Amino acid sequence: MRHRGGGGRTLRDEPGRGRHGRLRIGHFVPLSGPAGIWGPASLHNADLAVREINARGGILGREIELLTFDAGGAPGEVAGLACDAVGFGEVDVIVGGHISAVRVALRDAIAGQVPYVYTPIYEGGERTPGVLAIGETPPQQSRPAIAWLAEQRRAQRWYLIGSDYVWPWLSHLAVKQYIAEAGGRLVGEDFVPLGAHDHDVYLRRIEEARPDVVLISIIGNDSVIFNRAFAERGLAARMLRLGGAMDETVLLGIGADNTENMFAASGYFASTRTAANDAFRERYFGAFGLHAPVPGATAQSNYEGLHFLKALADRAGTLDLWPLVAAADGLTYSAGRGPIGMGGRGADMPIYLAEADGHDFRPLKLF
Repeated sequence: MRHRGGGGRTLRDEPGRGRHGRLRIGHFVPLSGPAGIWGPASLHNADLAVREINARGGILGREIELLTFDAGGAPGEVAGLACDAVGFGEVDVIVGGHISAVRVALRDAIAGQVPYVYTPIYEGGERTPGVLAIGETPPQQSRPAIAWLAEQRRAQRWYLIGSDYVWPWLSHLAVKQYIAEAGGRLVGEDFVPLGAHDHDVYLRRIEEARPDVVLISIIGNDSVIFNRAFAERGLAARMLRLGGAMDETVLLGIGADNTENMFAASGYFASTRTAANDAFRERYFGAFGLHAPVPGATAQSNYEGLHFLKALADRAGTLDLWPLVAAADGLTYSAGRGPIGMGGRGADMPIYLAEADGHDFRPLKLF
């Protein structure tokens, strides 16, 4: 049996699926590579969500069984893991908190077979049937932050530098438009290979271009190394930095002495004082201890993704792929950030602009 309109199979149709009561979720999270810096906190966030959901009866009465896959390898290799897991009926749903290059490979491999919830910040525009993206996109995240820096800090000259893959490529296209809207101009742009740690040539170009702001779309541990070198070269006191995938985990790696004039825009900061986040942090540190890795935006999105799936299934009344996807439009779910609404273009959420203050972020503005 196949559903009309998408060719996807339902959970009931798969020979390996539905054979026992548990809902098997494949959690694709980077445990290695540049994004592996977010792995430990991501695992904690997913674990907490599973505990909470299972304590309330699971999803449609089915207890969640979480199967973890390392999504830090080459995109094709990760897609192969997903193909095997789906093809052999090992997973009913995929939840991914990994980079967009992996998302593109994975969606092409398994689209239309099982629901796929993609959780972190990304470049936007995901319309693949069966893929549900809930992260921040450039119009939400970058546009207001650029306008604010232009107005409040008189930022006019911008230099863009990002990791060499799909999220920075496409995000920078949008960012250039926002810079122009704010009356600024681009003075340089570079893309750094994933895993490259010698940034001298890029830092020299930045120094020569004399920007007011360097917008940094370098991810994970690569961002840590770049930003340390940036500060050690004496550039931190001379120009502002606006981080894309910048959260407390990365900030801690950079070090308090290297975060002068560092800004970040995000739908979540661990330091945000809201009733929802205060309650989330209490549960998180209560479960994993006061010295657990900080649940920054990237890691916390894994918690959000599972609670989103729970709310979505409750609304649809089924885990069959196409009714589940259809139920996303107009859905409101609640997790660490409080109520989040879903529309035709993804999640609608508050965006905070924050400034680094030692090892933490101090929110400045809510958009």
